[in-house]
Amino acid sequence: MREGIVERKTSETSVYVRINLDGSGNYSVKTDVPFLTHMLELFSRHSLFDLEVVATGDVEVDHHHLIEDVGITLGTALEKALRDKRGINRYGFFTLPMDETLISAAIDLSGRPYFVYRGFPEFKTLMGIEFDLLREFWKSFSHSLKCNLHINCHYGLNLHHMAEGTFKAVARALRVAVAIDDRVNGIPSTKGKL
Repeated sequence: MREGIVERKTSETSVYVRINLDGSGNYSVKTDVPFLTHMLELFSRHSLFDLEVVATGDVEVDHHHLIEDVGITLGTALEKALRDKRGINRYGFFTLPMDETLISAAIDLSGRPYFVYRGFPEFKTLMGIEFDLLREFWKSFSHSLKCNLHINCHYGLNLHHMAEGTFKAVARALRVAVAIDDRVNGIPSTKGKL
C-alpha cells in the first residue's frame, strides 16, 4: 500500500493529511473552509485515493493561510506515498467537461516543480473565498509534490463549475500518473531517478 501521512503545524494553521494511492476513493475531510472540504472530497472520489484531512486555521483573518497549507500538506503526503516512483506511468492528463466549462489538467511526476494556470478569471469571489486562492492551492500542491502541473480553463461561465472541474481534472490526471504499469521496468526516466 502506497501511503503518505503528513502533519503540518504553524502559528496560523494545523493540517493533517493521510493519503492512500491504492484506495477506492473513500474520504474523511474536515476543514474550516466548507468549500475546500467539498473540493477535497471530489478529489478523493475521482482520483480513487483514500483521503483523510483535518485542517484548522485562522480563517477569521483570511482563507489564504489554510488553503495554501492544505495544498502544501496534500502535495507532501502524495510525494511521500510515491516513494521512489518505481513502475508508475509518471504522466497523466485529463480534459473534463462540466456543463458550460471545459478544464484540462496535465501532470508530470518529474521531481521538478513547475506550475501553469491559465484561463481563469481574477478578482472574483466564490462562497466568500477569493477565487484566486485556488491558484495558490494548486501552486503549493505542485511545488510540494515536485511535479509539473498545467491547468487550463478553455472556457466557462460559472465559477463553481470551474473550481469543481479543476479538482476533478487534476484528480483524474493523477489517477493515471500514479498508476503502476507492469511494463515499466524500474524508474520511468533515462536518468534512473525522478
